Amino acid sequence: MNRKYRKTVIAANWKMNKDADETKACAEEIKSLVGRVRWCDIVVCVPSVDIAAAVKAFRDCRISVGAQNVFYEPSGAYTGEVSVPMLKSLGVKYVIVGHSERRKYFGETDEDVSKKVRAVLEGGMSPIVCVGEELAQRQAGVEQEIVAAQVKLALQGVEPANLRRVIIAYEPIWAIGTGLTATPEEANRMGEHIRTVIRKMYGARVARSVTIQYGGSMNENNAAELLAQPDVDGGLIGGASLDAKKFAAIVEAANQ
Repeated sequence: MNRKYRKTVIAANWKMNKDADETKACAEEIKSLVGRVRWCDIVVCVPSVDIAAAVKAFRDCRISVGAQNVFYEPSGAYTGEVSVPMLKSLGVKYVIVGHSERRKYFGETDEDVSKKVRAVLEGGMSPIVCVGEELAQRQAGVEQEIVAAQVKLALQGVEPANLRRVIIAYEPIWAIGTGLTATPEEANRMGEHIRTVIRKMYGARVARSVTIQYGGSMNENNAAELLAQPDVDGGLIGGASLDAKKFAAIVEAANQ
């Protein structure tokens, strides 16, 4: 982490878990454990049906609520989709964009991701943009090329002034939900690479302001070592975020 230039952000991704009552109960427990954290921002990204409950539960603390997905059009005949204005009206501050599960199971393309990033920014919210390689791509030694292409396409058309609101989450696909984790050195190497890509696009001053998270089985046991790396500015936490105590331990590691 490097707080001199950028903020540290720990974001929970609950995926398709918890109903409204469970959301309220977990939120109350999280607040009791991390509600007064000073040195990092905390985001809890919940299923769309739980957003209203989460916003209400977290309204008296500094924990922000995020969405897990969004559509890039503001309205229209898009059955089942949720728009930026809808999320904003509920009090959402962050939106996960381009998660590997959206790409894998729902056919989300780099073009879709780019449109969503711009829509979220235009709506005044912050996108958490997910990038990452598959195991075969890493084994072939092309992980940096894959991630660079994803970053470039995701940021296509984004104005430099808006980039400070963009968070990049490096999530190696082979480490998501598998229990496997990139080593701290691997995570930092990719974070540094992503920052180099951004620097070539926007310049050094902008690049050093961008928060780059690690996502991929970060948990209460490995968070401190990962977050000690200079180009790991936080985490996008999956399974461990469903347990308030485990999530609090990760936040505490980021709050040092």
